[in-house]
Amino acid sequence: MEALVSSYGESSSSDSDSDSHVNSVRVEQEEEEEKSNRLPPPPLDLLNPPNSLDCLQTGNGSRVRSFPHVEGNYALHVSIPVHIPSTPGKELARLFKRIACVVPDLYVVDADIPLNVLCKDDQKLEQVGLGREFHISLGRTVPIRVHQIESIVTMLRQRLQSQKRYWIDFSKLEVFVNDDHTRTFLSLEITSRGLAEITKQIQSVNEIYRLHNLPEFYKDPRPHISLAWAVGDINHLLKRHVEEEMRRYCSNGGSVQKLNFTCQFSGIECKVGSKVYPICKVADV
Repeated sequence: MEALVSSYGESSSSDSDSDSHVNSVRVEQEEEEEKSNRLPPPPLDLLNPPNSLDCLQTGNGSRVRSFPHVEGNYALHVSIPVHIPSTPGKELARLFKRIACVVPDLYVVDADIPLNVLCKDDQKLEQVGLGREFHISLGRTVPIRVHQIESIVTMLRQRLQSQKRYWIDFSKLEVFVNDDHTRTFLSLEITSRGLAEITKQIQSVNEIYRLHNLPEFYKDPRPHISLAWAVGDINHLLKRHVEEEMRRYCSNGGSVQKLNFTCQFSGIECKVGSKVYPICKVADV
């Protein structure tokens, strides 16, 4: 019996040592895998931002740069492309007609066409004003130098290449103002489905911006697409008119639900100057 007990004790000790060794090896492997997944720092000469910034809060909209143009600088913009479906597009066009009558200084995002001019032609309003590609910003619009482009695009692809398809709900008409109060934007905000996934993508872009000494996105981001813009800070005026016209729209048979829409995340792109770099694309299912 003593021999049996002694033998069992030795075996137990040996097994314990073996388990400890296996656990140690496993921890080392996990640490190595974690290190391999980290993005390496860019070369030192890529860390100098070209000039001081005053970037747009929305980051999309008309993407009018509030930083000065400097020869050799390129505006960087990382975003998710979005198309508005036909049915909510028609309902938004109906609402926009009412808003354009009381806020005549609104312009269509990117096209820089007065909204009240487009509202005179239903077809143009739906095609030019709401039938285009919109963007959810994942980072600030910032200036970079030409020698930074390859490093930033490569890191974006490494960090964001493995993305799964998810649904995005646009469920709230909201007004945003940029940092220096030179632009006001009428936007559709994401408040439910898609918010968690987009927030994680913003954090990934922040990591790459940080490695290049670029300003990160806002601490509490509110992902959205901007539909129209106006010069200056007309936040309170635009909000008041939007609320009033929404009430009239609903009293005339319109519905808030008809203005909301859902789309699928299909990929991320990076625009540098006028060139677009695909970062990731989710295949259709």
